[in-house]
Amino acid sequence: MNQNTHLSDLVRGTRVFLLDMDGTVYLGDRLIGDMKHTLASLRDAGKKIVYCTNNSSRTAAEYEQKLARLGIWSEEDLVYTSGMATAEYLRLAYPGKKVYLVGTDALRREFASYGVELCEKGADVCVLAYDTTLTFAKLCAINEYIVRGAPYIATHPDDVCPAQGVYPPDVGSFISLLKTSSGRAPDVICGKPYKVMGERLCARLGVPAAQVTMAGDRPHTDIRFGNNNGFSTLLVLSGETDAQKAASLPESDRPTLILPSLNEVVSVL
Repeated sequence: MNQNTHLSDLVRGTRVFLLDMDGTVYLGDRLIGDMKHTLASLRDAGKKIVYCTNNSSRTAAEYEQKLARLGIWSEEDLVYTSGMATAEYLRLAYPGKKVYLVGTDALRREFASYGVELCEKGADVCVLAYDTTLTFAKLCAINEYIVRGAPYIATHPDDVCPAQGVYPPDVGSFISLLKTSSGRAPDVICGKPYKVMGERLCARLGVPAAQVTMAGDRPHTDIRFGNNNGFSTLLVLSGETDAQKAASLPESDRPTLILPSLNEVVSVL
């Protein structure tokens, strides 16, 4: 069976495409190839498009604005962040509990929209997110909650955040710092490559894992996430992974298929 037949079978069996954004759909502010046509073709074929990101510093609405500016947003689509997955997890696992959040004002608004009660003192649960407004006082506060044994949740595990020039530290780096000071790692990490985000998405959309495909350019987050959740996986070589790297991946990060870019799916629609 050739690659195109495999791709045709995968696309036919997929109801929901989870798409990483930077490196998969666009690079910075530039769309990868004729992405507008590719996404429109997927929608026309009855596929649900979910833009799936670990970045918990922005709200879904902020991502929607960028996607609309690039001309690839449709009201049928969904943006789903690790912050949203964490808010849904908190509502399910810790209903009515007060939460101390290290995160941006945007994420605080996102949590509030899910009915998560945030507080500065007397919290039952603490959450560590990608906080571009991080202060020493916030670090000390969450460290105290962690040391005292409060349930400790992190939105995602990325060590750095992709950016122009030098990559800034992300939640994974904060986790390492707090592990040194508190002796504890998070009890649960919600974002890619872990399972919470995938489970919450399947529940939200009402689809089984077997009908979901994750497409992304990062094997250790996007592809491992898909594999951990029982999704089909497409590794695209339009971002940070090239063919040489793709040829020597550990089993946990091996995709169902490797494509030069997401635009290749149009050939089987």
